[in-house]
Amino acid sequence: MQLNSFDEWSPLREVVVGSAENYVSHERELSFDLFFHDNIAHDNSPRSEWYYPRLSSRQDGGEDPGGTRVLIKKRYVEELNEDIEEIVATLRSLSVRVLRPLDVAAETGDVRTPAWSASVVPPLNVRDNTLILGDEIIETPPMIRSRYFETQLLKPVFQHYFRQGARWTVMPRPVMTDASFDLSYVRSSTAGGPTEPIGDPRRSRFDMGLEMMFDGAQCLRLGRDLVVNISTANHALAVDWLERHLEGRFRIHRVHGISDSHIDSMVLALRPGTLLVRSEQVAAQLPEPLRRWDLIVPPRPESDNFPRYGDDDLVLTSPFIDLNVLSVSPDTVLVNEACPELMRTLEKHGFTVVPVRHRHRRLFGGGFHCFTLDTVRDGGLEDYFG
Repeated sequence: MQLNSFDEWSPLREVVVGSAENYVSHERELSFDLFFHDNIAHDNSPRSEWYYPRLSSRQDGGEDPGGTRVLIKKRYVEELNEDIEEIVATLRSLSVRVLRPLDVAAETGDVRTPAWSASVVPPLNVRDNTLILGDEIIETPPMIRSRYFETQLLKPVFQHYFRQGARWTVMPRPVMTDASFDLSYVRSSTAGGPTEPIGDPRRSRFDMGLEMMFDGAQCLRLGRDLVVNISTANHALAVDWLERHLEGRFRIHRVHGISDSHIDSMVLALRPGTLLVRSEQVAAQLPEPLRRWDLIVPPRPESDNFPRYGDDDLVLTSPFIDLNVLSVSPDTVLVNEACPELMRTLEKHGFTVVPVRHRHRRLFGGGFHCFTLDTVRDGGLEDYFG
């Protein structure tokens, strides 16, 4: 089929599901800690099911310092791979064609640029570095160094759609030295605070000043309209580029600071006129037309919904990660089977819930929406803002 994806809910025909093969570690360095700063707790946080102490801070010194590598237990990766295969099987049972990225090879080394190096991670959260708008693939400028070349592993998929007539665009790639990052948000955030004090950026001969960095998961796609979350100058620069590129085809509505970056564990459009939102406070920050939609605010997640981890396990997401559901049609939604409260809430609103297992979502930074990139849906360039 030809690439066609304008919204988050119309009947899903084709989708990319990410890969976790050979996921062995996270690398704690500046870009990683900035991205996850509100979800990794302070040293003085209470020990509970919800929060875990941060690990040692990144190493300093030199122009290419690398970071502190945190190994992931093999059992967690094996169970994650089992759950991903269950997601794939479930989607196929619903008559959705599933495409997969290339796996990261076991012998893959670091990703390296003239300015820095970082360990490579698999293309698991494929929603992040790509934005599909209608018949166009847009590769977005990455925010985490270890994911800098992640879309290379999606090239066979992109090439397939290009041959079917899709447009294919790559946004400008950042140099990504320390000076590239806008630190003001983490220095002023009260949502949980940074994982560690953020000092002055390390200087590099490659410094460009603040650069555009932005993930596709910061966007809520609503036909002709695109709601985009902006929390830093890096995001704002990227959205400036996106507005110029899309001028005359799409309307961009900026919301500021609705989350650190990604919007899809804060608000998702389940069908025209219905939003799944974390809270009414989140809904109040949305554009006025969306505030008139029906709101589904699920109960707060229960601690028993999540596995218990040890002090050496690095937890990357908030307990609200399971709001990250995937709509297969306007009335059918994939939901983590560990969330009975959320499933009951959606069923009360007339949705058919398809429960799927996903155990370690907090360790790997994503739910069903994060792990997937919908490439073919039935919807078109509709005007849902009226």
